[in-house]
Amino acid sequence: MEAGSLDVTDLHPALKTAQIDAVRGELKALEAEIRAYERLRAGEVKRFDVESLAELPMALIHARIAAGLTQRQLADRLGLKEQQIQRYEATRYDGASFSRLVDVADAIGLKVRKRLELLEPAAPTAILQRL
Repeated sequence: MEAGSLDVTDLHPALKTAQIDAVRGELKALEAEIRAYERLRAGEVKRFDVESLAELPMALIHARIAAGLTQRQLADRLGLKEQQIQRYEATRYDGASFSRLVDVADAIGLKVRKRLELLEPAAPTAILQRL
């Protein structure tokens, strides 16, 4: 793009700049994801802070990676097929029971420490924040 591959179009220079900036932003985000994944795989991350139960599924996925477990190894520990773990992770454990999440955490070797705080009576606010 920067080398001029967009020059042959009738694209306005401001749009070309915007496209280049968008691609740079995506590249930067992907590089950050790769660095985070590499830190997990290297075992550099041992603690996963979550601010809500909604963040638990992603923490389980990250913890599996940090523990050096493949999806197949986790499935074996749980007596499941690898495809089930793949589905769980692809959907961020949507549809998994709470007891299944507990089983996954146990199979990974996670110790969960979470302080629960009661929100103000305006509970709908908490729901809106989550959305």
